[in-house]
Amino acid sequence: MDSPRARTLRPMVLLACSLALVAGCAGAGSSSKKDTSTAQAAQAAVPMSSDDLQNDYLKVIKEVLPSVVQIQASSDLGSGVVYDDQGHIVTNAHVVGDEKTFKVTTANSEDVLTAKLVYSYPEQDLAVVKLDKVPDGLKAATFADSAKVEVGQIVLAMGSPLGLSSSVTQGIVSATGRTVSEGSTGGGTGATIANMVQTSAAINPGNSGGALVNLNGQVIGIPTLAATDPNFGGGAAPGIGFAIPSSMVKTVADQIVKDGKVTDSGRAALGITGRTVVDDSYQAAGVAVVEVKDGGGADKAGIRAGDIITKLGDTGITTITSLSEALAADKPGQRTAVTYTRNGASKTVDVTLGEQ
Repeated sequence: MDSPRARTLRPMVLLACSLALVAGCAGAGSSSKKDTSTAQAAQAAVPMSSDDLQNDYLKVIKEVLPSVVQIQASSDLGSGVVYDDQGHIVTNAHVVGDEKTFKVTTANSEDVLTAKLVYSYPEQDLAVVKLDKVPDGLKAATFADSAKVEVGQIVLAMGSPLGLSSSVTQGIVSATGRTVSEGSTGGGTGATIANMVQTSAAINPGNSGGALVNLNGQVIGIPTLAATDPNFGGGAAPGIGFAIPSSMVKTVADQIVKDGKVTDSGRAALGITGRTVVDDSYQAAGVAVVEVKDGGGADKAGIRAGDIITKLGDTGITTITSLSEALAADKPGQRTAVTYTRNGASKTVDVTLGEQ
């Protein structure tokens, strides 16, 4: 995938190559007039790069925005992306919440369509709804291979922030491979999601479930949340938003469309229910095992209710969130060391991780 810089500079690079060939092949009979006109053409091409970038924006918006819809639940408003020509729309689980039916508005029409929930998968904060009637001209979005996303790529976020439908913001990919935990309050699912795409494009309430798009008109992620700054009352931290990578979106959505549910999550699990515990100084000090799933990885390794997990592999565990984040980097079937305390004594066992 070409980077935005490469896309901007390509006309100049091609022109520079052609100039080199002219200079190297020109014989004694070449006229200075021809050389002058070529040089003038090169100078004229340079200022066009900004116009070319703007034209790229306009082209992408024209191509992709019709595939981004507004989703209205009884009390929540969010966005969605048309997944196929059968009327399936992918969005965030926290957008659909506990609802089963929705009102959907497309970018090209003010007509209100109706849709029903196919399946919600809060563990990855993804859901699929399906239109009751597919309108003419409904256009499915194209999803990119998110493994090819690079830091610095120019991206556009499309959705309905604060109810303003068909809005577009611009930024870059700030980082990839982020592991982010959503809050369980304020409408979040509490999910811990790995390999998130971080972007500087503005992500506001209502953008959730929309599209983060590259300049090739491909969806590279589904925006799901903006970072919050605890130093400012938990308000949004400007320029720091996150999107679920498109490859994960496709993995989950394909299963939902085919089977009506997620059959292979790809998410590692210990097979326990746990809670954060604190030490004598009221500092988070580990995860107490409340319940062990029969036949799960922890059960087979001898971990029992009452044990306190303090380390997963080489990663220290202090809270249930830190345990979730550590597991997000692993895969089902992988063996990892788990360190825990029982009756004040520390033990380490190897656990074969199961699937969430």
